[in-house]
Amino acid sequence: MNSKKVRNLIFTLHRYLGLALGLIAIIIGLTGSLLVFHTEIDNFAQYHQSGTIIPQREQLPIEVVLNTVKKAYANQPDTTIQRYYPPSKLDQSIKVILKTKEFDWLPIYVNPYTGVILNPNSKTSSIQKIFFDIIYPLHYSLLSGDIGLKFVGIVGLLFTILSITGFILWPGWRKLIAGFKIKWNAHPKRMNFDIHKVAGVITATFLVFTFFTGFCWNFSEFVNPIIYALTFSKPQPNLVSVPISGQLPLGLKDQLKIAEAALPNASLSVIGFPSKPEETFWFNFNLGDVFLDQYSGKVLQVSKIATASLGDRVLNSFNYLHYGTFWGLPSRIFYVFVGFAPLILFITGFVMWRYRYRAKPTTKDKIYTTSI
Repeated sequence: MNSKKVRNLIFTLHRYLGLALGLIAIIIGLTGSLLVFHTEIDNFAQYHQSGTIIPQREQLPIEVVLNTVKKAYANQPDTTIQRYYPPSKLDQSIKVILKTKEFDWLPIYVNPYTGVILNPNSKTSSIQKIFFDIIYPLHYSLLSGDIGLKFVGIVGLLFTILSITGFILWPGWRKLIAGFKIKWNAHPKRMNFDIHKVAGVITATFLVFTFFTGFCWNFSEFVNPIIYALTFSKPQPNLVSVPISGQLPLGLKDQLKIAEAALPNASLSVIGFPSKPEETFWFNFNLGDVFLDQYSGKVLQVSKIATASLGDRVLNSFNYLHYGTFWGLPSRIFYVFVGFAPLILFITGFVMWRYRYRAKPTTKDKIYTTSI
């Protein structure tokens, strides 16, 4: 097969993948743009519900805070504590995540100095509800549960192929300057083509980052073992707690002391509480993670960022590539615009397709209707 036939085959694959995936990719891209600054949005909602907190000398022990929350929900025995987030600033509230009959993820904010619950109505804010109950599940599963999760994963893989074929077809490989040039005063057909090729080549690499990592996450049960095998790394073990007959789980105070000793000189970021007898305690620090048996307090695993295996480093890099945090604030701002790329590319690609089939293209038309 000669190079011309190969290029035509790639062009045909690119065109029909774009038309087939366009609308779904637009939804994923636009919701992704909205979620780029989800942490800041969540913090804003937290400050909005917490009000002004005046720093004092000492913060209350974690056990005291959690006992206060448990007491407030004593009339709801099915309520369980999922996460504990200590304040990262002196004037920030503590965030405790609960699971109730009504909510799977209910944030409760507590004054770290007085123990007062700052949102006694126990409802998520409208901003949080929109972002984390609608936009986030729409982004990763199209609001369709496990089936939607796998469907979005497949779309992620196909859009990765679409981006790679577009990169191959980019006309700038022959004339670099022309590849980045948009003739704004040209015929709409030519201008549309120029917008498609320039927007495509600028965002193609980052679209591969976001869509491919999304595919890997949605199919992690298949992808992770492959990555560990290719990097000759040992997979993470399946960690479980072993119940001890007649013994209650070890207290949080003792668990925290063991975790801090396992990863000294590290600051606590999150505590994950087990919700089932076989689950473990999870302590996330700025230097890594510690997993403990909830009954014996045995250290089951210490995952240090500095000594992570190549496989773990590859998997951890997905967070930076998907959320655009690898260059800090500039790359995150750029990722907002990357999320709009599927919309721009679909519209311009559809217009190119319409021009192509409105009439039999001439040789000159073929130049304009060649996708990036």
